[in-house]
Amino acid sequence: MPNMKLLVIGPAQSAQAQSTEAQARQALQAEQVERYVSYTPRAGEGKVKAALRILSEVEQEEFDTVSAQDPFFIGMLAWYVARRHRARFNVQVHADLDGQSFVRHILAHVVLRHADSVRVVSERIKGQVVRMGVVAPVMVLPLYVDISRFKAVERRPERMVLWVGRFEEEKDPLLALTILKQVDAKLVMLGKGSLEQTLKGRAAGMDVEFPGWQDPLPYLARATAVLCTSPTESWGLSIVEALAAGVPVVSLDVGIAREAGAIVVPRHELAGALRSALDANVHGELKLTLLPEGEWVKRWKESLYGEVTFPRYG
Repeated sequence: MPNMKLLVIGPAQSAQAQSTEAQARQALQAEQVERYVSYTPRAGEGKVKAALRILSEVEQEEFDTVSAQDPFFIGMLAWYVARRHRARFNVQVHADLDGQSFVRHILAHVVLRHADSVRVVSERIKGQVVRMGVVAPVMVLPLYVDISRFKAVERRPERMVLWVGRFEEEKDPLLALTILKQVDAKLVMLGKGSLEQTLKGRAAGMDVEFPGWQDPLPYLARATAVLCTSPTESWGLSIVEALAAGVPVVSLDVGIAREAGAIVVPRHELAGALRSALDANVHGELKLTLLPEGEWVKRWKESLYGEVTFPRYG
């Protein structure tokens, strides 16, 4: 493994994906191999142009393993590169496959059936992959998260609800505004995205703050509850961070929410559950046991080769 030359191909990154925590995870992975090369589409670069650029830039390189950060278009591209380089093909699945379009679902079928190893971030997604008839080893390994600073936060709760995410349709941020009309509280929405101006227009006259992308820790210190409105979620980093900080999370049944200890309810019960959490001033509790850095690194290495099946944890 120390002599491995690893190529990682991922989708275009949002501001959240470029966070300090994400960069630290990538640096941690890079320390474990001889060579770590990562490619993603550039800002404003179309898929085809990005694919042609990446193919051209890696043509003369040598890699032992090619890892795709999704099983869709990026997965198809990575599969092609792996075949060209006679390298092992690893696929990461961070997205809820049941929530994808028909075309993306077909792409995932094709990509995953050609993988040598598959790494998923939750038991829920593992089940979806297995049901596709994938024969490669499928390993559950959530993102590495250092929650120590969240556990150490000194909370001074206000009657404030925190929402964290991209302002895009798949996160349904507009639902948060609808719920706020039924709840007596301030709403802080951390994020950016194409729906930002629509959200600000709809929020006119309401007690809503839009700080942009910020470190969530100071806001978790003030929040009485966190609201998750996304109808699909890959894992749920913001859910884990909130619960680690002792802030209750009201969420739909997505990603890691139920396993992590969130208050999980159907869409039509979100407002009522949020009101109850605010009125009772309940304490959030993270029910997942997250791996320490050394153990996470060990299992990450194993996931690239698919040689060791380790038990579910948490």
